[in-house]
Parts: sequence; structure tokens; C-alpha cells
Amino acid sequence: MGQFCLPLGISPEDAKRIDILVKERIRLEKGQALFNIGDPFSAVYSVRFGSLKTLFVLPDGRQQITGFHLPGDLVGLDSVVNQSHMSSVRALEDTEVCVIPAMELITLSRELPSLHIQFTRLLSQEISNDHRKLLMIGSLRAEERLATFLLDLSERLSIRGYSSTEFVLRMSREEIGSYLGMKLETVSRLFSRFARAGLIRIQQKQVKIIDMDGLRQVLNGGSERE
Repeated sequence: MGQFCLPLGISPEDAKRIDILVKERIRLEKGQALFNIGDPFSAVYSVRFGSLKTLFVLPDGRQQITGFHLPGDLVGLDSVVNQSHMSSVRALEDTEVCVIPAMELITLSRELPSLHIQFTRLLSQEISNDHRKLLMIGSLRAEERLATFLLDLSERLSIRGYSSTEFVLRMSREEIGSYLGMKLETVSRLFSRFARAGLIRIQQKQVKIIDMDGLRQVLNGGSERE
């Protein structure tokens, strides 16, 4: 995945044809915008290395984060219908993305069944993630939201070949709170509670999951150990 600017799940045979579409790479410094709300939609972007956040800027100036993107993720798919970007995307760290021209990708997806299936799956996943996030914020307790976040991040990193139990949080506590619909103080308090309960070990941004089953138990309505 470091050699090719490709989304996860593409067959090796089709990968070569998609890789030909990538004629440009963009380097972003931490905090730099890839695109902003209202910018014309001309491409989708595959994260080659680093990480990104998707956000909306509310009328009062606050930022609402709606997603975090890791290597292999495609960014910008939510703009296909309106032909302009519906959100802003910024780098959480020094990041490189590959630019895939939108019209060429759509044309190629009509020729390659596996790409068409993957493209459809990714669009469906965008909708599913939105519904899941609304459900999480609307019905889960604060500790269940944080457990969900940690388990989801663990699974996504594992799929990419990284450790599922030890990782660095590239986002701040405040950014996690924005994503989960919680205040900074609540996020910090819950991390401390999870650590005291023996579910995780945390030092600044370095997290180690000690008890994966315990986190799942919190998600399923149980209580973390004190």
C-alpha cells in the first residue's frame, strides 16, 4: 500500500490500471487543508501515509469533526452527487495523498467489475458510517462511545497490518471529543477511568489496549472495572 496510491480491497489485477490514473501526489503539513467546504469536486484522494480529519465549521466558529482517515482510505466520495465538497479535510500530521481524477475513476469503474463493486461498497460505507455515528451519539453513554472509538480504531489499524493493541493517537483529546459529541474534560476523565480499570494503558498519545474483551463489555452495556 505504500508503493501504490490505492484504496483497500482492490484486486491486484485491477490495481495496475487504477495506479495509472494517479498522476499527482500532494504533501500536507499538519493542520493544512486538502480541500474546504464548497471547493469544486474534481478528484478523490487516497491516503498514502499519515492521517486526515473531516470536519464542518459551524456558524459560531466551532469545528465538528465527522471522521478520521487512515492510509488506504478514499477521501472526497461524499462530493460525487453535488460536485462540490460538502466538508473540509485537514491533515492530522504530515501526510501524503494521491490524487485520483474523479471522472476517470468513474469511467474506469464501469469497465472493471471489481472496482465498480468496491466503489459502490465505499459509497454505501459512507452512508452506513453516518448512520452509525448518529446512533452512537444519540443513544450510547459516554463510556460506550469511547469504547466504540478505541475498538473501531484498533480494527482499522489491524486491517492495515499495524498492531491492534498498541498505537499512537494522531488526534487530540479535543478532536476525539468533537467526533464523539463529548467535552474535552469528559474524554480525559474517561481515558483515566479506563486506565484505572485496567482496560488500557495510556501515556500522552500512546495507547495500549490491555483488556480488549473488557472494552467490548463496556460497549455491550457493562461497567469498566474500578
